[in-house]
Amino acid sequence: MNGELISLLDFYEREKGIDRATMIKALEDGIVAAALKSREQPTRGISVVIDPKTGDIRATVKLLVVESVKDPQGEIPVLRARRFKPDARAGDEIECPLVVRDFGRIAAQTARQSILQRQRSAERERIFVEFKDRVGEIVSGTVRRFDKSDVFVDLGRFEARLPSRERVSTEDYQVNERLRAYVLAVENQGHGPEIILSRSNPDFVRRLFELEV
Repeated sequence: MNGELISLLDFYEREKGIDRATMIKALEDGIVAAALKSREQPTRGISVVIDPKTGDIRATVKLLVVESVKDPQGEIPVLRARRFKPDARAGDEIECPLVVRDFGRIAAQTARQSILQRQRSAERERIFVEFKDRVGEIVSGTVRRFDKSDVFVDLGRFEARLPSRERVSTEDYQVNERLRAYVLAVENQGHGPEIILSRSNPDFVRRLFELEV
């Protein structure tokens, strides 16, 4: 999985601008969640650390050192515990290696889903941070798609919506057409911030005039 993981991290960092550390944390959390699901009994603590350069995964689980094991998933006999901690005694809690491949396909899928969720969250945060202070500006973009009467415009790294109420009634748009519009608002919807454009707002004409003069 290491090569695939590094390729995935490289892609999202390069193409989507997602912070590598954020993705690593999401991946670690995803693998921990998958590991917990795969264990029949409650576990004292699972820790996962991923090397951001090599993709190597180091996973450990906390086990209670006992003389006689009654809970194989939460306990470890003294003799075996001393392989990992030479001075281990009954009653100690130690960290032991956890074989990542045991998580199998579920771990990989959970990790990928976690990265995608963090990616969407990071993108929504970037939209808000970048555009909250750009309300009232003119931006240029490309018409990408339509949803009923709304026009969705590609602004480069972000997509904005030109609602039907903010369109000029006499204008007709085509996919891949370039256009300029007024940043009317950045609204917090249920799915996150959304950039709202306008071509009918009176301030759009005023700002265009200021740019041309």
